[in-house]
Amino acid sequence: MTIFAVAMFLMMILVGGIGVDLMRNEMERTRMQATVDRAVLAAADLDQPLEPEAVVRDYFDKAGMSNYLSAVTVEQGLNFRTVTAQANMTTTTQFMHLMGVSELPVPAIGQAEERVSNVEISMVLDISGSMGRDNKMENLQDAAKTFVDTVIRDENEDLISISLVPYTAQVNAGYDIFSRMETQHRHNYSYCIDFEIADFSEAGLDLDNQYEQMQHFDEGWNYSNPVSNPGCPKRSYEEIVPFSQNATTLKNTIDDYRARANTSIHLGMKWGVALLDPSFRPITQDLAGPDENIVDDAFGNRPASYSDPETLKTVVLMTDGQNVDTTRIQPWYYNSPSEYAHWNRYPLHWYLNNYVRGSWNNWRYTKYTSGQADAMLEDICDAAKAEGIVVWSVGFEVTDYSAGVMENCASSPSHFFRVEGVEITEAFEAIAKQINQLRLTQ
Repeated sequence: MTIFAVAMFLMMILVGGIGVDLMRNEMERTRMQATVDRAVLAAADLDQPLEPEAVVRDYFDKAGMSNYLSAVTVEQGLNFRTVTAQANMTTTTQFMHLMGVSELPVPAIGQAEERVSNVEISMVLDISGSMGRDNKMENLQDAAKTFVDTVIRDENEDLISISLVPYTAQVNAGYDIFSRMETQHRHNYSYCIDFEIADFSEAGLDLDNQYEQMQHFDEGWNYSNPVSNPGCPKRSYEEIVPFSQNATTLKNTIDDYRARANTSIHLGMKWGVALLDPSFRPITQDLAGPDENIVDDAFGNRPASYSDPETLKTVVLMTDGQNVDTTRIQPWYYNSPSEYAHWNRYPLHWYLNNYVRGSWNNWRYTKYTSGQADAMLEDICDAAKAEGIVVWSVGFEVTDYSAGVMENCASSPSHFFRVEGVEITEAFEAIAKQINQLRLTQ
């Protein structure tokens, strides 16, 4: 019994010793794997100016493991870098050598990649009247330009396109886009489309449908000739800029933005999403043609199909307010060239106040309420997300109600930013960095 008890005791010590050896081995493996992971992540960063292999070796030197690094492999091209590192060491056993095992292997391998695929971005920016207060427009301009500089880089040439969609009470598509759509073309003062409620349930445009041209008028009370603050903006810098990779042009356009008119977030979002929908491709192809050269040849076949695995589509939607009721002139007072010219001269409410007695509702009507506009915004956001479009939203000094609307539009709560003041630049920069996302692949 004594001999048996001693044998069992020694067996228990040996088994416990095996556990100690294995635990020491796993601790070393974990430490070395963590070093490999950190090293390849740093080396794969496309912004890393040092040689990738030198970065990996430096990490191992700092960790005191330089003797264990066995191989570093680097693959890179115009829009990607992949770094793989292997390391090996052994741990000396304290108990298992009694069983003939004097050491245990400690292998580690890691791979990281940064890859910039084709990216289509719609920047939908609020330039409504409230943006003229408290330096909000200036802060937005700084943020938007930072975004452009972050995503438009030499190594991303012909891969990333940005479309600018400034919005107020409307979105001016510009003549180049407007003229390539079926519209009831009534005037040449400005080029906005008056979408109907049903249009917000679909991501794209129906190029066979005849859209209504937005009336060109100003709701204001102050006389000017012509109207100075029309609901459809008419300046060239207020038009959509489609599929550009010219950072200088984009930033100069952003610098020209001025605050004006009311807020129609749903209309901005409708255009932002439409520019990512394949239904827009015939217009892009035409704009990229040799006779036009409005869109870079590299983007002539954009937007890509939703099924294209190499293309990321994303909207960055920003507002500082919330939707308001939308007013239009009654059709019977906006149906002839002379009436178009009249309302280009006289602001609606100034004219009604000075020349009309009786009910003003005979002259104007509410096309849809702010609540209906919020519902249309929700519809177009849902349509975008259903197609796999990534929606980022930024609420810039907004109310709790507006913050809820914008968060609901985003792809997830983490895709929504609520910011104040100069924080808007940090939000736009954070979104831009997500586009070139760095990740471990092995």
